[in-house]
Amino acid sequence: MTVVNKAAPALARLLEDSSLSRAIFAACRLPLAVVDATTARRITSVNPAFEAFFGWSQADSAGRTLATLVFRGDEGLMQRLVADSGSPWTLDASRKDGQLRHVEVALGAIRNVDGRLTHWVVSFAELRGELLLQPARGAEQPRIEVSPAHQLHA
Repeated sequence: MTVVNKAAPALARLLEDSSLSRAIFAACRLPLAVVDATTARRITSVNPAFEAFFGWSQADSAGRTLATLVFRGDEGLMQRLVADSGSPWTLDASRKDGQLRHVEVALGAIRNVDGRLTHWVVSFAELRGELLLQPARGAEQPRIEVSPAHQLHA
C-alpha cells in the first residue's frame, strides 16, 4: 500500500515561492531593507544593492534600526515614514562613511496570512537631477530642474 503525502505539493510550492522571493530580493538593483514592523523596527535583511549603496553589510545591518544606519539616529523620522507609508518621501540619507545621498524612500507593507502587518520593505532611489514634477512627501521644497527651451530642441 502506497501512502501519498498530500502536504508535499503544498510544501514544495511554499519552498519554491520562498526561493523565488529571495532571488528577486537579491537581484533587485534598488537598495532594499526589510524592517520588523514592531515598535523596535529593527532591520531583518538588506539586499546587495543596499550594501553597495550605503556601505552597510547584511551582518552590520541586521538587528539595528534603519534610523540608526541611514537617518542619523532620527527615530522620529522613521515613525513619520511608517505613519505616512502610502507616499514616497524625499530625504537625505547617509552612507556608512557619512556621505549624504538625496533619495526617495518608499515603504511597502508585508502582512501574514491573517492580514497582520509583520514587516516593512523600504526602498531607496537616489535622486540626481531628475525632473520631479510633484514633490514627494517629506520634501521641504520641490526640486524641479528643467533645461532651457533652446536646449530641449537642439
